[in-house]
Amino acid sequence: MDILEIHQIPVLNDNYLYLFKDSQTDAVGIVDPAEAEPVLEKLEELGWKLTHIINTHHHWDHTGANLELKEKTGCIVVGAKKDAARIPGIDIMLEEGDIFEFGSQTAQILETSGHTIGHITYWFEEADALFCGDTLFALGCGRLFEGSPAQMWDSLKKFLALPDDTKVYCAHEYTEANARFAITIEPKNTRLMARFDEIMAKRAKNIPTVPTTIGEERSTNPFLRPDSPDVLEELNMAGADPVSVFAEIRHRKDTF
Repeated sequence: MDILEIHQIPVLNDNYLYLFKDSQTDAVGIVDPAEAEPVLEKLEELGWKLTHIINTHHHWDHTGANLELKEKTGCIVVGAKKDAARIPGIDIMLEEGDIFEFGSQTAQILETSGHTIGHITYWFEEADALFCGDTLFALGCGRLFEGSPAQMWDSLKKFLALPDDTKVYCAHEYTEANARFAITIEPKNTRLMARFDEIMAKRAKNIPTVPTTIGEERSTNPFLRPDSPDVLEELNMAGADPVSVFAEIRHRKDTF
């Protein structure tokens, strides 16, 4: 039995919610609920009672159902201390280095600003699970709506320090578009080219491409590879520092 039983719920156009239960207790969490009804339906189907809303950041498509779910289930809302004013219904406020206790499991809190200021990520080390919201995507990363390239690169470096088999539960199905862009940045990466074909085959059948893993992203995601010799050559940025290279990749993606 998995330490955390995780169910992926697609909502809106391309969002993924993650409903999960601690195998040892009655703790049940939903990550970034955009809509209440799909969550309530899944809870009823599984016979679970929601105990926690786990927010990574304040955007409406990650917090839109907070208040309705809290009202209907009595659950606790968890989010970033630095962004507490923008997290509806927040009860527990967390920051870098905090340990979030979820049933018998614990998550280390990583502050991962860039997409927004105050974005946090939950790393359940024992379960090999990373709930990273909009900081890291399969073959991508979040747009810099509030933070700087330096802030986002600092956030992504925290993910590079995690074990390769860590499963990455990102919040959107952006992988096909990300793959089309990634091959323009590192066309000599044979693992990336093979992954491109795998992704296109999955999306043709409407099969999800997430979760991914840290190892997969480490070897193929251009936003995690600003020090790759092939990337530096392709961008004509030999000798440039990683923040400058990351900023150039992010700029190219924004206009792709």
